[in-house]
Amino acid sequence: MTVPAFEEYVPAGDCTCAGCAAQRRSAASALPMRYGGHPAAHGARRALVLVTAAGVVLSAGVAEAASAPGDRAAESTGAARADGTTVSVDPGTPADEGDPLTPADRDPGSPQGGPGPLRGAGASGPPSSTGTTLRKTSRTAITNRAKKWVSAKVPYSMSKYWSDGYRQDCSGYVSMAWNLPGNEWTGSLAKYGTKIARAKLQPGDILLFHNPADPTKGSHVTIFGGWTDKTHTRYTAYEQTKPHTRKQTTPMAYWTNSGKYVAYRYKALSSDSGVSTKAFPGAGKFGPGINNTYVTQLGKMLVDRGGQRFYKVGPGPGWGEADRRATRAFQEAQGWKDKEADGIPGPHTWRHLANGTGRDIPATRSGQGDSNSASKFPGRGHFRPGRSNSHVDRLGKQLVKKGYGKHYLSGPGPRWTEADRRNVEAFQRAQGWRGGAADGYPGPETWRRLFA
Repeated sequence: MTVPAFEEYVPAGDCTCAGCAAQRRSAASALPMRYGGHPAAHGARRALVLVTAAGVVLSAGVAEAASAPGDRAAESTGAARADGTTVSVDPGTPADEGDPLTPADRDPGSPQGGPGPLRGAGASGPPSSTGTTLRKTSRTAITNRAKKWVSAKVPYSMSKYWSDGYRQDCSGYVSMAWNLPGNEWTGSLAKYGTKIARAKLQPGDILLFHNPADPTKGSHVTIFGGWTDKTHTRYTAYEQTKPHTRKQTTPMAYWTNSGKYVAYRYKALSSDSGVSTKAFPGAGKFGPGINNTYVTQLGKMLVDRGGQRFYKVGPGPGWGEADRRATRAFQEAQGWKDKEADGIPGPHTWRHLANGTGRDIPATRSGQGDSNSASKFPGRGHFRPGRSNSHVDRLGKQLVKKGYGKHYLSGPGPRWTEADRRNVEAFQRAQGWRGGAADGYPGPETWRRLFA
């Protein structure tokens, strides 16, 4: 493919000065082997060829490799990197809380391509440019587009393009979520956004780290999905990284280079509707016999959060049983009961819906109707050292299905092991729980969320 070279970052291929030569060597060693990178075993002959080719490879859009394969291998065992540095947890993470992720999980490892047009079936026009008229989009639309790649588990790649035409790397993912007319990179995304304070982050905004001194070192971008704690030290991050798109609780602003991430808001952001979603309009706006635009907005927000099945027609301005049932399902998804889940929205319900925070309405299973309840929790006694039963086997398979099976070297199986406990702990921590709530032993709420 043809991608413009950026002279401030890409050394000239025929320049013999010491600076350009050093930069070519550094760039070549950071690239994957299939794009010109090389292991030490290939020897001097291979290295000479690569130094010559590095400028050409970089101009093809491979300028942001975050780490060499050797670095990743060292990090996965907690060892020092090849360059002599060590991996550290973000300063905002309390040391006594622990961290279920390995150091390798903290490193985005997400090199990316350069600016370019959409590709494949999704191609719809020329490459993006500063003169391009931005497409209007809303926070809900951004979040929903981001969720599509999470659901599809789009494989990470800096050279492949998904069916929608966007490149399968971190900046291509944000380009897709923001509905940009082309594929951007971390060095160009900022021009589509307005810089904001981290305290003002809302779902659909991004956290961007571009390293202009050396774009191959750590440049990355995530989509902000909402705060996961009251102290605003952790948030839900949507990101494209190896091996595939993920949605994960992440320390503010990221596992590495945390202080260097800058918050941006899309310039062409539009409201999700004709009414304000920020301030709760009051409980009197909802209930039998009520007809107004807030009821319509409530229904649309509930549909966006998984409540489509409750509406045979609409949503609309007239309050109906569908609105009550969908609201109740959303409230129950937050773990609320009794009066807190009566089907009438209150300030907390409205805030979660308007800001895109909290948990979505879980999909119903065949034969479960609209109860939204997961399979019944069999009891804590089944999940203890030495126990062997079908519930342990079922738990393990569901953990793997949900993406929390990395501690299994074999299995899962019917016998409870330390691998089961560590996988459950990782899932619990992903919910934002700490201390005794994330001890690795499933309880009713862990079971409900895992099988939702």
